[in-house]
Amino acid sequence: MSAKTPDDKVQAAYPYKRVMLKLSGEVLMGGKEFGLDSDTMKRVAEDIKEVVDLGLEVCVVVGGGNIFRGVSVASQGMDRTAADYMGMLGVVMNALALQNVLENMGVDTRVQSAIRMDSICEPYIRRRAVRHMEKGRVVIFAAGTGNPYFTTDTGAALRASEMDCDVILKGTKVDGVYSDDPKKNPDAERYDRVTYMDVLTKDLKVMDATAISLARDNNIPIVVFSILEKGGFGQVVQNKGNYTIVTN
Repeated sequence: MSAKTPDDKVQAAYPYKRVMLKLSGEVLMGGKEFGLDSDTMKRVAEDIKEVVDLGLEVCVVVGGGNIFRGVSVASQGMDRTAADYMGMLGVVMNALALQNVLENMGVDTRVQSAIRMDSICEPYIRRRAVRHMEKGRVVIFAAGTGNPYFTTDTGAALRASEMDCDVILKGTKVDGVYSDDPKKNPDAERYDRVTYMDVLTKDLKVMDATAISLARDNNIPIVVFSILEKGGFGQVVQNKGNYTIVTN
């Protein structure tokens, strides 16, 4: 079977060919305090399907904070390494849940884990992941980097670099980058465009410092947008809607 790649019209219409979508686990909770909200999962999956149907190649990294957050538990006295590995298992659970919802919508999907779990998903193999995306499949990268002390933000930046992604799209609960939490501080300043150094020096909480440095070193722009807005993912891949872009 020949590889499925965007045709010339798609390339001309959209600024990106291959994109990394980074979602926090908290986004998938919807209005709940814990776990997964089925309505939110369905809507996020619909947004992903919309972008796939545009002809773009999509990979995804999901956090696990809705199930288990290693750093928080470690601060209560648990061994940090063990806590982080437990958090990675939460990420795998989210990845499998998102895969199920996408495939129920007819979207071909593969989960690749940095920790081998051959009975439930593929191991991470770069060339295989690239081939999946070339065939139009959504690849969900699970278990972060496979190592403790690294966040899923860093995992997303690492995989985006390895996959030669054109952009990292970080879907959050707000429509861009602010000087402070806009839900707590109504006077927080919103930015349309910032540099990687701005994020680091002003501690803007876009992604952790390691992820920002990886994106900067590999010249991958980061676009921050609200995944809670229906169709927001499809908007930003066309440079539409509300978002903040982080570049050099």
